Amino acid sequence: MSDEIVQVDGLTKRFGEVVAVNNLSFNARKGEILGLVGPDGAGKTTALRILAGVLPADAGAVLITGQDVVRQPEVIKSRISYMPQQFGLYEDLTVAENIRFYADIFEVSRTVRQQREDQLLEASGMSRFRDRLAGQLSGGMKRKLGIACALIHTPQLLLLDEPTTGVDPVSRRELWSILYSLVFEGVTVLVSTAYLDEAERCHRLLLMHQGRRLFFGTPDELKNMLPGAVLSISSPDPQALETAVAGEQGVLSATAMGDVLHVVVDDPDRRVAQLRAGLEHAGVPFGEPRRIPASVEDVLVYVISQQETEQGS
Repeated sequence: MSDEIVQVDGLTKRFGEVVAVNNLSFNARKGEILGLVGPDGAGKTTALRILAGVLPADAGAVLITGQDVVRQPEVIKSRISYMPQQFGLYEDLTVAENIRFYADIFEVSRTVRQQREDQLLEASGMSRFRDRLAGQLSGGMKRKLGIACALIHTPQLLLLDEPTTGVDPVSRRELWSILYSLVFEGVTVLVSTAYLDEAERCHRLLLMHQGRRLFFGTPDELKNMLPGAVLSISSPDPQALETAVAGEQGVLSATAMGDVLHVVVDDPDRRVAQLRAGLEHAGVPFGEPRRIPASVEDVLVYVISQQETEQGS
């Protein structure tokens, strides 16, 4: 028996002349976190909405636990849960009342609901806030309550659209701890994220750009796509540093991260001296270039910049 919970083949969705999702294919296995990553407009939200059954596809097939999302939406309703960016919490209801409301929607029995409610509140560290109004919760706590509501009926597949956007670092860590506990229970999680450090935490990644799939595999497999190496160069004027570096031979991409520039070069042994000389000539203050391990963000920036260069040529 296949462990694939999600099977997507040739998925396409248009909005007028805009192709939001373009011939997209991928799968997701039982008990894994699949990260959807890419810039704004990549098609991540559209893809998740189609999987959730709230948006029809123009072409392609979407199977969840072997059932067709388009033809059998009621069959898969109890097997999935979808948490959009703006999840529908009722701020004039308490934490417990919100959970019970969603339990009623999914026709969860009172006995099961009470047990699941206690488990979810304990796992999310929100047991002591059971009687607090949802409108009085912090952003991170609202996200945790949203996940608890989405999980009240014990779905096999959880779809999360940027659940940690605007959430403080501590709450982000707690949210990811909840996701890992779900995976341990065998739940499959599809999560789109705007934070590329979170992509490192996913079992596999689906890199999207302009509706297309650019990469599908593990974070390590993605990093192996990067030619050459990454150099880290610090400067009190990173903008001037980026401008000076951009025109240098052998520079494949450059990304500013605070006061540090990550520069992808084809050959670090050849390019360090070249970059040093070029920056000295340009009069840009800089620290000694040093080689660092590639991050998912470094590779994503490189892959997308290469794609845009090819389209522009």
